[in-house]
Amino acid sequence: QVQLVESGGGSVQAGGSLTLSCVASRGTLASYYIGWFRQIPGRGRKGVAGITPDGDTMMSSDTVRGRFNVSRDNALNTVYLQMRDLEADDTATYFCAAMDWAGRLTLREADFPFWGRGTLVTVSS
Repeated sequence: QVQLVESGGGSVQAGGSLTLSCVASRGTLASYYIGWFRQIPGRGRKGVAGITPDGDTMMSSDTVRGRFNVSRDNALNTVYLQMRDLEADDTATYFCAAMDWAGRLTLREADFPFWGRGTLVTVSS
């Protein structure tokens, strides 16, 4: 079982950039498909981006495509979410999650059994 820890959140002005990190505090990420999700208080989590175990294939939601990029360094046991051109609507708690790779890209919350506790991103306009 893998345990995940997110970091890199903070406050930024609209138009700015942040890079979030997801590290395995226990276990290794290398064999897992990793997803990034975000949640606004009072709402459910929404998928933002996903990346295959080998890092070759990614997917992202329509709302962030072209602005957010997911990448990974398995040697460092870390997955990143690089965010640029941030907007006020990007304000949320961001979570990384892991699932056994089943050969298909997904950002469905229920597919992911392992979750971090989240890191807060606040974008001021």
